[in-house]
Amino acid sequence: MKRLGLFVIALVFAFCTTVMAADTATAPAAAPAAEKAAPAKAEKVKKAKKAKKAKKAKKADEKKMDEAAPAAK
Repeated sequence: MKRLGLFVIALVFAFCTTVMAADTATAPAAAPAAEKAAPAKAEKVKKAKKAKKAKKAKKADEKKMDEAAPAAK
């Protein structure tokens, strides 16, 4: 009975170490893909911010034109 218990514990230990080894082997492969996606995402954010800024500037110009138009009449 004692041998069976030790055998079961050894099997569980072996299984756990193989699972952990498989996790660490796949983790670095996924990291570079995430690093490649980060710059693309950052570029999209920059473009969105620029577009928002341009839209805001355009609205401000239109507002100035509207304010200047009644004074010219």
